[in-house]
Amino acid sequence: MQRHTVSRIVPNAFAMTENVMPSALRFELHAKCSTTKARASTLHLPHGPVQLPTFMPVATQASLKGLTYDQLAATGCRLCLNNTYHLGLKPGQAVLDKVGGAHRLQGWKHNLLTDSGGFQMVSLLKLAKVTEEGVRFLSPHDGTPMLLTPEHSISLQNSIGSDIIMQLDDVIATTSPDRERMAQAMERSIRWLDRCIAAHKYPERQNLFCIIQGGLDLDLRRKCCEEMVKRNTPGIAIGGLSGGEAKDEYCKVVDTCTSLLPENKPRYVMGVGYPEDLVVSVALGADMFDCVWPTRTARFGNAITPHGVIQIRHASFAADFSPIQEGCQCPCCLPKEKGGLGITRAYVHHLASKETVGAHLLTLHNVHYQLSLMASVRQAILEDRFPQFLCKFFDDLYGDRRRAPDWAITALKGVGVDLLASTEEVSIDQRHAES
Repeated sequence: MQRHTVSRIVPNAFAMTENVMPSALRFELHAKCSTTKARASTLHLPHGPVQLPTFMPVATQASLKGLTYDQLAATGCRLCLNNTYHLGLKPGQAVLDKVGGAHRLQGWKHNLLTDSGGFQMVSLLKLAKVTEEGVRFLSPHDGTPMLLTPEHSISLQNSIGSDIIMQLDDVIATTSPDRERMAQAMERSIRWLDRCIAAHKYPERQNLFCIIQGGLDLDLRRKCCEEMVKRNTPGIAIGGLSGGEAKDEYCKVVDTCTSLLPENKPRYVMGVGYPEDLVVSVALGADMFDCVWPTRTARFGNAITPHGVIQIRHASFAADFSPIQEGCQCPCCLPKEKGGLGITRAYVHHLASKETVGAHLLTLHNVHYQLSLMASVRQAILEDRFPQFLCKFFDDLYGDRRRAPDWAITALKGVGVDLLASTEEVSIDQRHAES
């Protein structure tokens, strides 16, 4: 099988089918890994291009905790998240309409993606009830009864002005044993998508993504994929995961869904952020990811490195004058003579317990690490050496890739990469896949 490479710009594929939803998105596929399902592409959005695969930092309330937007842009970030639920409460829709959207409110000149707001209402508020009409809940501020409908979710996101907006979906925990409720949520999400499409005011400048639901039931996922693909939205998300399910079950869902989704649209797996989850999910055919974990774990004194997460607050770092991560090009780790800050582990250890600047520095490093990881993944796909990249990634992370967790070994073997094989055997297997 020859390596599949697309060097030309693919015309907007949404114009190739009937009943097309207008789109402000162009998806340009550059290359596919000859062994796995990994893809390298460019997502052209109203506020500039985004190289895929990518990780999206989460700026919940129009702010990435600890960073200015100039610092975020300097990490290479070109697409980050805002939270519809929180922005709808404060500053509120009237302020967003008056200022002209969240880009102007926060001074961010690159792309934004907003969630629908429904997940927070179900996950954060105990007194929430989902009906066909929408999500009924009590305001966390004053206990006032409130209702979020698909129409209101889209209206809020239209006011926010995000480049990618998400449908309101019916979200339940993947660990729920109630298959009937799971099927109900999946079918309701399809109906709610139709209402979101009808309510969307600005499809020419905001891209509405559908969300595949169905829990861990692969038949429900297949049915949902079939129905959602018919709606022909500019992009497609796989939702309802990262809820405590076993990693092998997670991988089966992602693998099943990506196999059924169109090649000419971006695939977004929601709520995923651990480095090993990212690289395995790319191998399974996913393109976009988001998670609060890299920034949240920074506030607990944790730094992400190729060799695992290190707890800088530990006493062993008190006299460690090496950078947070050797060879890292983030402003914290880069030596002063190369234009960086030259921050040492000892200094961050000194700050991490009491001074907020410690969390700030670790946040900057962690976000840079995640984006740099995705850039390295992309380059490996473009150069058709992604299987070798995977082997080195797990060698670095676990000391020996044969110590990688069983779920990762199984998932990668399912797409042609055997972590238990020697490097020479992996290279031979890839050459056979190309021939």
